[in-house]
Amino acid sequence: MNTGTTTPSTPSRPKVTRRGQVRSWVRSQLNHADIELGGPNPWDIEVRDPRFFREIFFRGTLGFGESYMAEVWNTPALDLCLEKLIARGLDDPPGMDRFWNALRNLWGYLCNLQAPKRAFAVGAQHYDRDLELFRIMLDSKLFYSCGYWKDARTLEDAQEAKCALICQKLVLEPGLRLLDIGCGFGGLARYAAEHHGVEVHGITVSHQQFEYAQTHTTHLPVHFEIRDYRSLEGSYDRVVSVGMFEHVGVKNYRTFFKTVRRVLKPEGLFLLHSIGGNTSRQRTDPWIERYIFPNSLVPSAAQITRASENLFVLEDWHNFGADYEKTLRAWHERFEAAWPQLSARYDECFHRMWRLYLLASAVSFKLRKLQLWQIVFSPKGIPGGYQAPR
Repeated sequence: MNTGTTTPSTPSRPKVTRRGQVRSWVRSQLNHADIELGGPNPWDIEVRDPRFFREIFFRGTLGFGESYMAEVWNTPALDLCLEKLIARGLDDPPGMDRFWNALRNLWGYLCNLQAPKRAFAVGAQHYDRDLELFRIMLDSKLFYSCGYWKDARTLEDAQEAKCALICQKLVLEPGLRLLDIGCGFGGLARYAAEHHGVEVHGITVSHQQFEYAQTHTTHLPVHFEIRDYRSLEGSYDRVVSVGMFEHVGVKNYRTFFKTVRRVLKPEGLFLLHSIGGNTSRQRTDPWIERYIFPNSLVPSAAQITRASENLFVLEDWHNFGADYEKTLRAWHERFEAAWPQLSARYDECFHRMWRLYLLASAVSFKLRKLQLWQIVFSPKGIPGGYQAPR
């Protein structure tokens, strides 16, 4: 399983043409990762259907994920199995999937997969799912991004600490105008208005998030819109974007930063909270793209700095990616505990899909294949320097 990361030390793949050779090759790669077929360890794989071998060899991570969803294979400890596979680098597309992966990358290079007409696809497919799923999995304020676990012991505390940290970094004061790009269910906007007396404008591409945010902030100087970031206007003292940049796409990074620079006052601050990758890419993992986040892409540090060059002064870069493993495992525990309740709404295929998404993501953060960055920018630099809270 892959969440957008690839290790270059993946073993070479010989030309394989026959069924026996396909099986032999798959077994050998799994053995390199200390995984046996039908073995005694909790991370070993039980093959329930011989389609497993061809799915893995010819379709890579897409076949791996789909065959797990279809119960073609199983393992007692999915997280341990994924950890061994990802640590070994077995997320590089094998066999014929190399060809199709090359075509996908070329398409991503030539086309703008996150163009304005595609901007609302991820809202419709992912964030507009049944609200009950998010109520059960997330904390009480429905924060769907990494918590800050430095001094926290519970998911609720970690999300509260994340909000406090963001507001401190933005140096929020009563009367300031804050723009929240990708406001989610409105939790950060609500926190900033309640604790710091700021006026907040939040935008989202999800109808469900918009409706929930509106309903829960009627008593505050907060308003929300369903809107693509590219059409933003106005002037703001502060700008924040939490967990949205992963949906912008490399062809639009420069446009995103230009938009923020256009609406941010010269003396303002901008905080970008985003998952980050160790390698610059054009496309995300095909299974993640098809089933979880369409048209998504995890940025690299190089892509972010190139896109923001000559537009901002980079004041602070904070990496607490290890905290995302804790957050994802907390979501997974809540999801699994509530599955008897959710099973009336979803089938076993969805159960296995969502479990794979949460655990593969958690493992990728554990292995530091993925990072979580909070980056603070200013248009012209803070006189005397910026003092970053932690």
